[in-house]
Amino acid sequence: MAIIEVDRLVKRYGDRTTVNGVSFAVERGEIFGILGPNGAGKTTTVECIEGLRTPDGGAIRVVGIDPQRDTRELRQLLGAQLQESELPDKLKVGEAMELYSSFYRDPLDWRQLISALRLNDKIGAQFRRLSGGQKQRLSVALAMVGNPKVVVLDELTTGLDPQARRDVWDLVEEIRDRGVTILLVTHFMEEAERLCDRIAVIDAGRLVALDTPAGLIAKVGDRQRVRFRPTAPFDHALLTELPEVTSVEQAGGRIVVTGTGNLLLAVTTTLARHQIVAADLRIEQTTLDDAFVALTGRPITD
Repeated sequence: MAIIEVDRLVKRYGDRTTVNGVSFAVERGEIFGILGPNGAGKTTTVECIEGLRTPDGGAIRVVGIDPQRDTRELRQLLGAQLQESELPDKLKVGEAMELYSSFYRDPLDWRQLISALRLNDKIGAQFRRLSGGQKQRLSVALAMVGNPKVVVLDELTTGLDPQARRDVWDLVEEIRDRGVTILLVTHFMEEAERLCDRIAVIDAGRLVALDTPAGLIAKVGDRQRVRFRPTAPFDHALLTELPEVTSVEQAGGRIVVTGTGNLLLAVTTTLARHQIVAADLRIEQTTLDDAFVALTGRPITD
């Protein structure tokens, strides 16, 4: 059963169309990712879902509710961590959590949330005294404290150190395991691949693909790369003539071989027959980043 339905969504600003006919449905209990570069229309899309912006076309339903017509009830069912949010400078962490808890009918224990996000020692700290990463973690806690059915997380782990990022990922998975549906907006490939059940790829305001992470990668094919440092010079034709190999490139003292099938075995066996060892060997599979480039024609960081 779809808990979020977006049907041919359009949003314009003057003569510029930011979201152009985007449609997708999010199933109950899944982590649904919206992936795309900055300026792609991701945040505008979720702000329409949250009822923060009025669409210029199309329809949206969240838990059966029209975000524009029943905003009050939507606030009880949907929690949101915005890409950028601020609190009064002198408001303390504990005070913010207590205040936000009072807005909801059935809030979670905010002290447990604060503990899970490693902010225990900041309960008495003023908002202005928090680092960027700590402010981000507090924003996540505020989004989840209302015990919502749907949580929207926009650029969830921006500004977090690697350990804090993984802590937040664990927390998101725990929330999902309780049956909460999560809409995750991100441009971090590792985050999308780790967390999302399905991903909508949005570029230039349009939906260009919708699939599981594995499904998106499969659209590119089973391309592999083998990188190594040969112990002796050799004619690249030894490898380019192999049916598994599509290209051979040299970068400094390293060789990069791209291909499909049992590429690793074909390359190492051929080299061994010519008394060449593939030192410092690494094999790389097709990634979500590769899939994004194939679908949009550019890397996500552009």
